[in-house]
Parts: sequence; C-alpha cells; structure tokens
Amino acid sequence: MQQLTLDKLENLKQILKKMEKVAIAFSGGVDSTFLIKVAKDVLGDKILAVTATSPTYPEFEIKDAKIFTEQNGIRHTIFKSEELKNENFRKNPLNRCYLCKKGLFSLIKKIAEKKNIKYVLDATNFDDMNDYRPGIKALEELGIISPLKDVKLTKKEIRALSKEMNLKSWNKPAFACLASRIPYGIEITEKILKMIEKAEEILKNLDIKQVRVRYHNEIARIEINKNDIPLLLKHSDEINAELKKLGFIYITLDLEGYRTGSLNEVLDI
Repeated sequence: MQQLTLDKLENLKQILKKMEKVAIAFSGGVDSTFLIKVAKDVLGDKILAVTATSPTYPEFEIKDAKIFTEQNGIRHTIFKSEELKNENFRKNPLNRCYLCKKGLFSLIKKIAEKKNIKYVLDATNFDDMNDYRPGIKALEELGIISPLKDVKLTKKEIRALSKEMNLKSWNKPAFACLASRIPYGIEITEKILKMIEKAEEILKNLDIKQVRVRYHNEIARIEINKNDIPLLLKHSDEINAELKKLGFIYITLDLEGYRTGSLNEVLDI
C-alpha cells in the first residue's frame, strides 16, 4: 500500500472524527460501503446509513446495503425516493443528475435533521470529477460533504483499501443509476428502467460482471469489458432471444467496450 494512499485514509479519519455524528447516503456500492466502514470504525454508533429505493436502482443494490448494515451493526434507514414524480426529471434533460440529486439529498437532509444529525455525507470520489456530473453541483448547494473527494481518494485507491479491510465490495463492478442508460431527451419511464434492469440481469447471470445496456428506443447497445466478449458471443442466441422478449428489436454490442459516461460522449462540454 502506497504511503500517499494511507495518508489520504488518515486524513479521511480525521475529517470524520471532527464531525462526531453523520448521516451517509448508502447505495451498497464500492465507494459508499468503504465510507460507511471507515465512519463506523471512527465514530461507532454515531452514524446513520440512509438508502433510497427507486425504479432507477435495481433490487440487488438495496439487498447488498441491507446485508452490510445488518452484519456490521449500523443503523439503517430506507426510504422511497420520488424522482419519477418530477416531470422535469422524467423529461431527461442534460441536468437530469442535478435534478435527481437535489431531490434525493433534500429528503436525506430532512431525515438527518429529524435525528439531530448535522452532517450529511455522500461517497463521490476524486475520479468522479473527471466526468460530466451535474449532480455534484446539487450536493454543493445543499451543503452535502463528499469526504472521499475532499481527501482526493481515487477509485483504484478505494478498491485497494477496501481489499485491505476485507470488504467484499472491493472488486464489485462499478454501478450507476439505471437512468444513466437512457440518452438525454428520451423520457424516463418505469417501464424502460425495468427493461434495462432485466436486460442487465440476464447478462450478469451469465457471469458477465461489468455490464451496461444502453437504451436507444428499439435498440439495446451492450457495453461489457472486452475480455468478456467471447463469453457473450458464446451465449449470443440466448441473449438475443431474451432481450427481444423484453421489448428490444435490435441487440447490438459496442466494440469499444464498457466505459463510464458513454452517453456523455455526444455532449459539447
């Protein structure tokens, strides 16, 4: 483990220690699991994990969050988010992520205030600053603290530290909300989100771990790691049939492979 990474971890612990009591937005992913574990080690019972259920997130993420908090004795609040009730969010504009985060973290702040918790944290990491993420602006406006970003911890460092801490999440595939599979301007509906969730589940059940099924109306554009392409091709007939049952007409494979934020590649930013 590099000393610079260990120094960042120590800085994170010192930041948390000064807060004394925190609420943390907990998705069950790599970053938020790491942040929750460090906060638990530093603050003990003075932390609250807060998880939102939504059609934009699949059931397995909620399940993972529940299991982790139960196993580690962490107080856990689960609530239903309401982004699909927001007409502006459903229209899927360029600032979709801003609208979602603004609504979501406004609700988390209310939960924290009711429990007399001053500080609300999220698990944005330093690498997240390299992509188009308008949601970060919403966090800043609401006074949400992103300590992983503030101490400049990268995804690679978080995975390495998580492995050192024996967290099962250390090699968990990266995940983003299902709405991020839908190109800007195409209306976000619960039906489309379910199509995407089920399509990705079909691929994951074939042991293809890192998956994105991008929705382009009748076209499903599959992004996976390039070393998994032979496995996908081996099951291509099965995948084609199952995804067509979901409502897709054309099933395509993106030869560039999996990458975060591929739908942002068309943006002039």
